Amino acid sequence: MSTWPHTDPGRRPRSARPAEQPLSPEDFREAMSHLAGALTVVTTQDALGNRWGFTATSALSVSQTPPLLLVGVGNTSSCLVALLGSEAFTVNVLGEHQREAAESFARKGVDRFEGHDFVPWPADGPPRLVDAHAAYRCRTAGSIPVGDHHLLIGEVTGFAAQPDAGPLLWHRRDFVALSRKETVHA
Repeated sequence: MSTWPHTDPGRRPRSARPAEQPLSPEDFREAMSHLAGALTVVTTQDALGNRWGFTATSALSVSQTPPLLLVGVGNTSSCLVALLGSEAFTVNVLGEHQREAAESFARKGVDRFEGHDFVPWPADGPPRLVDAHAAYRCRTAGSIPVGDHHLLIGEVTGFAAQPDAGPLLWHRRDFVALSRKETVHA
């Protein structure tokens, strides 16, 4: 896996920017709590067959051609080394009924997979949560170290969905079921 260099030819040099102070970590966390995100469990399998996974809200599409998605992985995550060294990973979008999975995969020092129905995808690939709202199988395409995270980029090679249930969202530090949403008309 390679690290993608990221340069923006249209970017102004830092010296040409007005001096601004970034938000404190606490203020940034509060600000980001207003940005709703789909709860996912990102999973992989290392060369020894060990399964790894963590809860994330930082999955998003990057490109249609080729089909790429991105996931943020904290530099202190117990899964970082396994994900950076893996050839493939799965982004499992949790359904409204999977709050327990979100909580399990956010804990440290426990078997996160215990009590949840995962199967290899395909037969020898990264773990897929059987009843996830949606799942994206990705071939690892690269990573970018940025701040206190690595941005893991995957080329989507498979997709599965359970369209009957809505996704489980994270908003304002709480679980939100999309089926309870209220339609807003302009």
